[in-house]
Amino acid sequence: MVYRKQVEIKGQKYWYLFHTVRSGDKYLKKSKYIGKELPKDIENIEKEFLEEVKMKKEEIPKEIRELAESLHPYERKVLPFLKDNKSLKQLVKASKMQEIEVMRALQWLENKNILSIKKDLKEIISISKNGRLYLEKGLPEKRFLKAIEGIIPVDKIKEKAGLEKDEINVCLGLLRRKAAIEIKPGMNINITEQGKKLLQKPFFEELFLKQLPLESRDLTQEQKYAFNELKKRKEIIKTDIVTERSVELKEIYNELIKAKISFKNIIDELSPKILKDGSWRNKSFRRYDIKINVPSISGGRRHFVNEAVAYIKKVWLEMGFKEMQGPLLQTSFWNFDALFTAQDHPAREMQDTFFIKNPEKGKLPEKKFVDGVKNAHENGFETGSLGWRYKWNPETAMKNVLRTHTTVLSARAIAALKKDDLPAKYFTVGKCFRNETVDWCHLFELCQVEGIVVDPDVNFKNLVGYLIEFYKKLGYEKVRIRPAYFPYTEMSAEVDVFHPVRKEWVELGGSGIFRPEVVKPLLGVEVPVLAWGLGMERAISMYYEINDIRDLYRNDLKQSREIKTWLK
Repeated sequence: MVYRKQVEIKGQKYWYLFHTVRSGDKYLKKSKYIGKELPKDIENIEKEFLEEVKMKKEEIPKEIRELAESLHPYERKVLPFLKDNKSLKQLVKASKMQEIEVMRALQWLENKNILSIKKDLKEIISISKNGRLYLEKGLPEKRFLKAIEGIIPVDKIKEKAGLEKDEINVCLGLLRRKAAIEIKPGMNINITEQGKKLLQKPFFEELFLKQLPLESRDLTQEQKYAFNELKKRKEIIKTDIVTERSVELKEIYNELIKAKISFKNIIDELSPKILKDGSWRNKSFRRYDIKINVPSISGGRRHFVNEAVAYIKKVWLEMGFKEMQGPLLQTSFWNFDALFTAQDHPAREMQDTFFIKNPEKGKLPEKKFVDGVKNAHENGFETGSLGWRYKWNPETAMKNVLRTHTTVLSARAIAALKKDDLPAKYFTVGKCFRNETVDWCHLFELCQVEGIVVDPDVNFKNLVGYLIEFYKKLGYEKVRIRPAYFPYTEMSAEVDVFHPVRKEWVELGGSGIFRPEVVKPLLGVEVPVLAWGLGMERAISMYYEINDIRDLYRNDLKQSREIKTWLK
């Protein structure tokens, strides 16, 4: 029996609860501190203390006690209902909890290995919009039959039965197939003996609608017939795949229930109130389950492509380059003509370039650049070249395009230079657009890594050195420079790297030394200009272990959160 006693300790008086229990041949006294004053709910505290003593006497295993102390309020609330209610719907009804609360409790209990959740996919047939209407008014075919009196025109039946035109068409087909009507000349309708018999009892379809919802795998033969008929028709029935969850209890559940552990002295949340009134004393705090599965939290970050772009910019800046920028919309003058691309070159055709309809044309630059480029095309502009030897057309040069390469920025940068600015090194990482067929290694909107070195003392070896150094910083050990042709460079080269997964060389861009016909009209003098335009997407895809460059721009949040950070 529990009794109260005031104990004096160091001149202070304190209230305690005591209870004597027998352990073998001995008697043990159990105690519980109450406080300096007796609380108002002392009777409840005595009952709780008695329950605690009884539980200790029964020697509940430590792991069961600790498990019980870790249960969330949702878990504790749903626990008593698990034995007699195995489905999620039953548990929601029995516990009077919200479905989301029950679902969370079950997931947490599963994590603690107290139960397992079984999922069963079911196809549920339910009534749709027209089905509800037909339950109220009757099926169109039945109303059609009821409206027939003798031989009657179909329009009269439509009016009398209150049917729509599409419903009339369905009725004619269905009832004719069931031999319920005869169609006379002039679309006059007569009901047959079979039709009269059909009116004497409910249609299978009617009965089926009244029985919904049903599970498809439990249908009888008559129900299957009605289902197959109705599913062909508009919005009478609908089918949904539903996931039904049920629980399977494990042995530890029985041990937990058998222990009859009281949760009254477990505090779930520490608040200012219980700190002030001291009600937290002699109670236990709910254990945190540090092994529980919790959603991963993704920190804020740039899109992984932008991380790579930032790194690429850093590489060129560390190598002494300045960044150049410019608009996506350019005139053909800067995009093609300034780069010594003839006006009849195939690259300028619609199948390769996105021309702009409005505004169709832009303005040409100052006269000295226009005259220089014109002369370069027509006669070589005193560079030792004969040019393309055709009459250059300024109207063609004014056509607006989405830039097909970032080399247009290189042309503009050279035009802005003065002799005193040399040597100069520029780069950009920017969007360009080409009318390409999209596949694993081609995009119609892509990023290009552009660079130029304007220096009287550089040569082709310097160009190769820049390219190899750049790709090594991107993690490519095998780099191949091979001869190529571009209309505005001589020498010209393409850059390949070896793809370790596809086991093949992949082209990443073009490079070369600008021809004098490009440099002299823009700069005024012939100076070697190293130039390159490299495909960025192909270059970074290997690091991200992406074998299809289309996956770089999927806008997939899961991919963006989980993909590794660019660290080089």
